[in-house]
Amino acid sequence: MTAVPMGAAGTADTGDATDAGDAGRVPGRPVVPLSRNRDYNVLWTSQLLSELALEIAAVAVPLLLIARHGSPVQLGLASSALAAAHMIAVVPAGVLADRWDRRRLMLGCQLLRVLGTASLAGALLLGRYAFWHMLLVVVTDGFLGSVFDPAEHAALPQVVPPAQLSTAVARNAARPYVATLVGPAVAGFLFAALPSGPFLANAAMFVLSSAALCFLRLPRGRTGTGARRRPADRQAAGPEGAGPEGADNDGPGAGADAMAGFRWVLGQPVIRTTMAWMLVTNLVFSALLIVLLALSGEDRVGPGELGLTMACFGVGGLLGGLLAARLHGAVRPPVILLGFAWTAVAATAVMALVPAGLPQGGLLAVLAFLAPLANTTVLTHQLTVTPDALRGRMSGVAGFCSGGAGVLGPALGGALTGMAGGVAAVLLCAGCLLVVALAATLSPTLRRFPAPASES
Repeated sequence: MTAVPMGAAGTADTGDATDAGDAGRVPGRPVVPLSRNRDYNVLWTSQLLSELALEIAAVAVPLLLIARHGSPVQLGLASSALAAAHMIAVVPAGVLADRWDRRRLMLGCQLLRVLGTASLAGALLLGRYAFWHMLLVVVTDGFLGSVFDPAEHAALPQVVPPAQLSTAVARNAARPYVATLVGPAVAGFLFAALPSGPFLANAAMFVLSSAALCFLRLPRGRTGTGARRRPADRQAAGPEGAGPEGADNDGPGAGADAMAGFRWVLGQPVIRTTMAWMLVTNLVFSALLIVLLALSGEDRVGPGELGLTMACFGVGGLLGGLLAARLHGAVRPPVILLGFAWTAVAATAVMALVPAGLPQGGLLAVLAFLAPLANTTVLTHQLTVTPDALRGRMSGVAGFCSGGAGVLGPALGGALTGMAGGVAAVLLCAGCLLVVALAATLSPTLRRFPAPASES
């Protein structure tokens, strides 16, 4: 689960369509269903193309290294370099999303990704592949993706009205699972036909994403760094919308702006608690996936069944994302969050008892089905209370936490499997999730998690 921030509910100034509370409502433009919201669909499609390219590359790069007789050290170096690029870039990227024009920032990232991916495809076609070249492209793509994401997250409330926010977040939650289902299969098919094929496809996707962004319209006059927020904005923000000192975009530089994002998170009890909960949960799940893969190897699960097992995760997440908006409106937020926490404990414990392969994949599908609902609940609140001037930085802080869990989790899963064995490692993961569920149940913040403003 990834925390994504957004603007302050109820902070609208009727004269400015870019204020947090009036996000997505441009003067003279009627509120329309999301299916007919042109700018939301442009933004959604652009990010879907980026996520598809990411999933294709995640399979194509290892295949390329194997085909070129790359060593396991090279494969590990490529994965570590990508993770490091993300961790280094994501917090400064949040500052850029608050300082610069978001549409131009996203467009620039996609165009640079076209050049990088096309250069690697061209090198393969000309027989001039080099590991350093591939590594440079991977690192650059990871960096640019980390810059693109906070800008996309922060732009969402500018094109979606508050009343449709939870629905938009739920649809966005389903998007990565679409990429997960489609991307790996496309990568394998294209690579088998032509090694440069997946990279040519990625370059084409980034071209299409860039073309879509050319038609994106974001309201002008957005509050940004260097422009002092008006007194009306501060008054409307309320206790949770009032940023910490230094959050008024008057800071002397990017470093102060980045620290303002961290201070904002630490100063908001609900955001701080849910972000910590999501961080630990992500860490355990990242470890659990590695443990399950290792356990499948121990039990000699075939490649076909292993692929179907991982596909279960994508199918469950996609179905959960499609139904998240409806369930989010029907179930109280504390029930959703605590229900997910305890279901995770039960499902993980049962994984230690059932055979490896598809039975464990079915349990993964249950967790993946509930994850978008929990995400929608948490992210809708964050997108509702964070002022526009801090949206990018909030997303950067959230991405930093999520990236840290993604880096440490697999290492933790490998260590647990090596020390205790597969089944015992699954039980240890269940024990960690039990501690998380108990802490969540005892937390007044999660037990009284606020309903969306439109529903309260």
